Amino acid sequence: MVRLRVVTTDDWPLWRDVRRTALAEAPHAFKSRLADWHRGGEERWRARLEMPDAYHVVALLNGRAVGMAGGMPGDGDGNGDGRPPELRSVWVSPEARGQGVGGRLIAAVESWALRTGATALRLAVLPGNAPAIALYERHGFAATGEPGDLLADGVTRELVMVKALRRS
Repeated sequence: MVRLRVVTTDDWPLWRDVRRTALAEAPHAFKSRLADWHRGGEERWRARLEMPDAYHVVALLNGRAVGMAGGMPGDGDGNGDGRPPELRSVWVSPEARGQGVGGRLIAAVESWALRTGATALRLAVLPGNAPAIALYERHGFAATGEPGDLLADGVTRELVMVKALRRS
């Protein structure tokens, strides 16, 4: 059974381990590289988890981390008044894929965004990551046409997607 666990600053070793595993297993899916996260120690990992109003969640299967996602606050409400909060760092381990873990992680971040008063949730995905794009589309995200950040090749840009959030 998969259980979701909200990660706090005291959980920095868990977050570090799952983030490193994600970057090692799926380097094609992230802008960050594993080598970028070997520098710095506990302070760097705690700093990531101490970001004001951010949200981090890990999926556990039989006590082992098999997925992760984060929510970063935006600078607006998603109604044209600034940028909405962002879904970031989504990853599900190969053995847990196809079991709804990605959907549960996305739903957890959506719930967090709704609790903050957001009306939309934004994300940026690497354009060649077809499985992730399909996952996001299945969960109601759509491409915005907005140019994403420029990638390391100096030509390609991230694909920006957004989902309108509704209170149930």
